[in-house]
Order: sequence, then structure tokens, then C-alpha cells
Amino acid sequence: MRIVVAETIAEAGIEVLRAHAEVDLAIGVSRGELLERLAGADALVVRSATRVDAEVFAAAPRLKAVGRAGIGVDNIDLEAATAAGVVVVNAPRANAVSAAEHAMALLLAQARRIPEADRALRGGSWERERFRGVEVYGKTLGIVGLGRIGTLVAQRAAAFGMRILAYDPYVGPDRARRIGAEPRERLADLLAECDFVTVHLPRTRETEGLIGEEALRAVKPGIRLVNAARGGVIDEAALARAIRDGRVAGAALDVFEREPITDSPLFDLPQVVVTPHLGASTVEAQDKAGTAVAEAVVEALSGHLVPSAVNVDAGPEVPAEVVPVLPLAEDLGSLFVAFTRGLPERLVVRVEGTLADVPVRPIALAALTGALASVSDGPVSFANAPALARARGVTVVEEKTAESRVYPSSIRLTGDVGDGPVSVAGTLADRRGPVLIEAFDHLIELPLSRYVAVVLNDDVPGVIGKVGTYLGDLGVNIADMVVGRPTEGEDSSLMGLSLERALTTAEVDGLRALDINRQAFFVELGRRRS
Repeated sequence: MRIVVAETIAEAGIEVLRAHAEVDLAIGVSRGELLERLAGADALVVRSATRVDAEVFAAAPRLKAVGRAGIGVDNIDLEAATAAGVVVVNAPRANAVSAAEHAMALLLAQARRIPEADRALRGGSWERERFRGVEVYGKTLGIVGLGRIGTLVAQRAAAFGMRILAYDPYVGPDRARRIGAEPRERLADLLAECDFVTVHLPRTRETEGLIGEEALRAVKPGIRLVNAARGGVIDEAALARAIRDGRVAGAALDVFEREPITDSPLFDLPQVVVTPHLGASTVEAQDKAGTAVAEAVVEALSGHLVPSAVNVDAGPEVPAEVVPVLPLAEDLGSLFVAFTRGLPERLVVRVEGTLADVPVRPIALAALTGALASVSDGPVSFANAPALARARGVTVVEEKTAESRVYPSSIRLTGDVGDGPVSVAGTLADRRGPVLIEAFDHLIELPLSRYVAVVLNDDVPGVIGKVGTYLGDLGVNIADMVVGRPTEGEDSSLMGLSLERALTTAEVDGLRALDINRQAFFVELGRRRS
């Protein structure tokens, strides 16, 4: 595999990438040269300066993953990435502490007028009376956006003795109360009460200009604003007018609508503290971001579901106990499509037993991805599988039950294709890994390997010998073979085989032609993950 790194990341991250792939350092090259280098690339790693858009994906047909060494993905066209089946990953936790500390540093610097005083003293002026600031102790701080960074800011501000209010329409009031913040349902209510407000939101269609002219007319007089999240959430022109009018006492900004920027009406105002997007610019944050994004890219290239993937609809969280069963779910999806020779209009993914305690969404996504990978000509990933399913008219239904027939936990896929309902089930055994436990209404215990053959045959003597002889004559070694009985009284048997090489189409046809067979299938599992 080949990974292009377009911007500087920590050397520790580069070493992680080099342990798994060839690394092409394309730092500082022109746009045209970058596109040329991406022609044979499997992954791309960037920070905030590289624009990753439809042109990039068109130039990189092999691309499977894009890694952003940081939190924001404003420079990446997620819609184009998803359409191309490219998983976009970032490092959401790496910068959190540094960004929270920088927000507090800006707040304190603005409150105590530190940059102004520094400039005056360096210019030869000792003016203690001029630079009178305000205490933060006892003041009310409003936090807009109570994610990881907003929560860290709340904890630090509480240590300064501040009263904390929080506004976040996507976070329940109980979450705010647990960290000692008072929730507010409307942004206007928060702005009307606070002495300081700090913003911790991504820049989206919904948040762009969120704090603009109208909001700034209704603020508590003398409010001070901090933005160390994303430029554009605060309307900078409106903020400058509000400061000149005296409605806003001051502001501190680390991010701007356009970057890089060296000229702004805010720069002429002594009440404003500015820094050039330094929130993540610490040694610790850069080391963590580089390593975290490198590890995420490697996981994505391996076909695994990466919890930090930003364009994957796996639900709000992917618990650690779910991750080991995802390859099983993918394999069951591939087996289901092989057995049915097509996709159902309604695919039911049901988790049983102890798995009922975890979210079904990631498991259903993995099963869908495995199913689609078996019938699609183009790339299939966790990113584009839901869109591909919708285009094919496939609806996925998620179900769970605490009951499991034999095993502590299992995954079952069911759907109607052609002659009627088909069901396939599997479990994750401690030592044997993924195991097929049911197919064609027969119970079986087949450890799943890369190459699997399943034979539904007449329940008569000599079947095992005929199948074994046929494969032996082909020079195909059988790594494992099991026989399953029907769940009800049928005169059939199910044989499952793990093989050490793939079968050709002609060889599968020969297997089907044996006079003891009702149906025979060969499936190569894990192709998407290879």
C-alpha cells in the first residue's frame, strides 16, 4: 500500500504509517504535483491547508482513506468522499486539552488586557492605571457547544470560580448538569445572562454566523466573546461593530472566517486579542494528532470500522465490545448474498443474547457492507454502503433480543429473495473466531476462513467421500470440514468446508454437478478487508 502525506505531522505518526505501507512525503508540493502523486495512492494524510475535494477523489481511484491530523474536517468534501467510498478519519481527542487550555488563555488574556500591556511596556511605557482588567471569579461563563473541548473548558473555568451556563441543542440537560453547568434551551437566553461566552462548535450550514448581528444586539452589556473553535461561527464584521458601539466589551479569537488572514477590522480594536489558529499548536497535541490519525488510517486501510470516521453512519458510538464481532457480521453479509444470489428488499440484522446489550447499528452496517461488497463492481466501504443500499432499494432493519438458541450471543441475517426467506447466523467463538452456526435451516459449526464452500446435499452415505475425492483430485486441501443436521425433519444435510485456496468458476460448477448435491456455494470472505 502507498500513503501520501501532504502536510507535516509528528514523526511518530510517520513511523506508524511506514510500519504498514510505503509513505510518500508530498509536503509543500504544488496542487498539480499532489494530484499526480495521488494517482496510485491508497490513503492521504492532511492537516487543515490541503483542500480535499471531488478533484482529489477523481485523481485517486485507489484511495480508501483520508486522514485529517486534527479535529475539524472543513477542508474535506465529505459528500464527495462518501460517494467515492473513501473513509474520512480524524483525531478528535488529540487536540482537546490544548484547545481547551488555549480558550482559557485567550479568556484570561482578554480579561486582564495582557497583550496591550505587553506591547506598551516593550514600547517603553509603564502604565499601570491604563490597563485595568476584570476578574473572572464570580462571573458567568456561557459555553456554546458542550462536546469534549467545551466540557474541558467548563471544568477549568469552574476551578476559577466561574458560574457555568451551557447551550447545546444536541446534548441533553442532564449531561450539562453532571459537569456543573446550567443548561439553557435557547442561545439568546445564554447570551443575555453571561459575562463571558466561549464557542466550541464546528462550522456547518447551521452554525455559520450563529452569533451575528441579531444575537449581538441582545447580549448582556459588557459581554466578552472567545472563539478558539472554528472561524465563521461568530460574524466578525458584526462583532467589530458591537465592540465599537460598546455593547461588547471585548473578544479573543484564534480562528477566522478566512485563513490565513492578516487584515481585519477586529485587528484595529485594542479590546480584541487575536492569535493565528494556535489552539492545537502544542508539542503534545501535534504528537497525539499525528499518531492518532496514522493509527486510524491504518485501521481504515485494513477495512476495519474506525470509531473516529466522520462520514460513517455507525450511530453515536461504537463500544469496544462491538469491534471484534464486526468482521463476523461482514462475513455473514457475504455468505447471505452468496446463498441467495442477490440482495433482498428488506435485510433484517438481528443480534441475539448478550449482544443485545450493545448498539445494533455498527453490526448492521458491517453486515450491509459485506453483502454489498459481494455484488458491487465499484468500491464498497463503511462510508458509502448506506447510500449504495438506498440506490439498490435495500432497507436494513435492526433488531435485538436477549434470547439466543445455543450460544451466549449470535448475529442473524434474514431476508426474502426469490423462493422465500433465507436466514444465516454466526457467532464469535473464543478460540475459533468467527463461526457459521446456521444456514438453510441447518445447524452447523463451521469456523470461517478466507475460502469457504457450503454444500447442501442428500442425506445419504458416501457424500463426504465424493466431495473429498473431488476436491482432492483438484489439489485443493481441506483445512476444516463439518456436517450439519436440519432443524426440522428433512432428508438433507449441510456440509461446510474451509479450503486453503480459492475455487474457480469451473471447479464450483463441477462441485455442483456431483449427483449427491442439491446446492453448492463457494465464497471468498474478507475480500473488502484485504
